[in-house]
Amino acid sequence: MKELLEFAGFIALVQGAAGLLGEFTDVHLGLVQLVQKIGFLDGYEIYASVALLVLSFALFAAAESTKSG
Repeated sequence: MKELLEFAGFIALVQGAAGLLGEFTDVHLGLVQLVQKIGFLDGYEIYASVALLVLSFALFAAAESTKSG
């Protein structure tokens, strides 16, 4: 379970960081920026990317609190 939470946290971290990078620098990373490809998030990409970053930190914290046994 710990590995699954860490993997999900890593994916959320990459997506959030790539989303913010794309919004602020106009760098397009293709498939890495899934936030920009989701239609109903038009105009809310920055909020979604920040939410993904917060989610990633929560997932990492949850992974640390689980037993690795």
